[in-house]
Amino acid sequence: MRARVLIRPKEGILDPQGQAVERALPALGFEGVAHVHVGRMVELDVDDPSQLDQMCEQLLSNPLIEDYEIVESAG
Repeated sequence: MRARVLIRPKEGILDPQGQAVERALPALGFEGVAHVHVGRMVELDVDDPSQLDQMCEQLLSNPLIEDYEIVESAG
């Protein structure tokens, strides 16, 4: 099974990369953009999808500062 996991900073956690993107967009002519957050996508093939939560909590994300969401799974 192929799984995709979206990992992003928790609400209230400083996101310097998101802030840099938010500041740069108006300089490039893109107006009306706010609350930019930059995360990452991890895509992996797993035999046992029931282990995904444990993988995310122990390795793929930092549970102190990041949230994760399994955004797509396919057989």
